[in-house]
Amino acid sequence: MNALTQLKQHTRVVADTGDFESMKAYLPVDATTNPSLIYASAKDEKYRHLAAAAAAEAKKLSNDPAVQLSLCLDRVAVNFGLEILKIVPGRVSTEVDARLSFDTEASIAKARELIRLYEATGIDRSRILIKVAATWEGIKAAEVLEKEGIHCNLTLLFSKIQAIACAEAGVTLISPFVGRILDWYKKEQNFSSADPNEDPGVISVTEIFNYYKKFGHNTEVMGASFRNKGEITALTGCDLLTIAPSLLKELEESNEILELKLDASKAADMDILRIKADEKYFRWLMNEDAMATEKLSEGIRKFTVDLLKLEDFLKKEFLA
Repeated sequence: MNALTQLKQHTRVVADTGDFESMKAYLPVDATTNPSLIYASAKDEKYRHLAAAAAAEAKKLSNDPAVQLSLCLDRVAVNFGLEILKIVPGRVSTEVDARLSFDTEASIAKARELIRLYEATGIDRSRILIKVAATWEGIKAAEVLEKEGIHCNLTLLFSKIQAIACAEAGVTLISPFVGRILDWYKKEQNFSSADPNEDPGVISVTEIFNYYKKFGHNTEVMGASFRNKGEITALTGCDLLTIAPSLLKELEESNEILELKLDASKAADMDILRIKADEKYFRWLMNEDAMATEKLSEGIRKFTVDLLKLEDFLKKEFLA
C-alpha cells in the first residue's frame, strides 16, 4: 500500500483545496475551503459559473452595491460548498468573514446566514462546518452556534490554550496549523532540524491530541497547513488531517511504511495537567506565547487580504 492508503487506515483525510478534480482524484472524506482557495478556483473557467450564479442572485435581491457584494460573497462560498458536497461523502468547511474575528454577535449572524443558504438547497447542517478564527470572541460565537446544532471548525489555532478553550466550548473540530508554527520557529529562533518528530508544529498538535484524549474531550483534531510530507506522517493517527493536493500526490507516490504516532488509547496513562480556560487565563497565556499571538494576528490579516482579492474579483467581473 502507498503512504496515502496507509494514512487513511488511521486518519480521516481531508482535501485542502477548492479544485474539484483534485477531490475526485484523492477521494477525501471531507474538504475545507477559504477565500484564497475560492478566489483561485473562481478565476478558472471551469468554475466561473459558480461566481456568476452567485452574483446574479445577489443582483436580484438588492440594488445596493455594498449589499450585493455581501450577498454575493456568501453565495459564492455556498455554491462552491454545494459542488464539493457532491464529491465528498462527509462535510465541507465554509469560512466566516475574517473581518468578524473579534465580533461574537456578527460571527454568529454570518454563520446562521450561511447555514440558512445551505439548508434552502436541501443540505442538512450536519454536513457543514462553519470556520471561525480561534480568537476568544470566535470561540464564544462557536459555543452559541454549537448549541443550535451548527457545527464549527475553529481555525488559526496555534496553542494548547486555544484548543482547550475550544473543547470546553463544545466545538466540533479544531484546525491547529502545523506549518505556520514551523515557519515562526525557523524565522524567530533559527530552527533547522529536519526531523519531523522535533518539528514544533508536530509537537503542538501531538500535545493537543493527547490532552483531548486524556480528558475525554469530543472535539476532533484536524492538523492543517503542512510544509512537507514528514509533518503529515509524523501525525498518523490524528483524528483528521487536511492536506493540499501536492502533498496528497506525494503521499500517493510514496511506499514509505507508516507507523501509528498518535494513539488515543495511550493518552489515558499520560501525566498531563488539566487546565481551566477562562477568559483571563486564555488572554494571559496567549499574551505569553509570542508565536501563537503573532501567527493568529498574521493569519487574520492574510485571510482578510485574500477576502479583499475575492471581493475585487467579484466586483470587476460580475457586479460592475
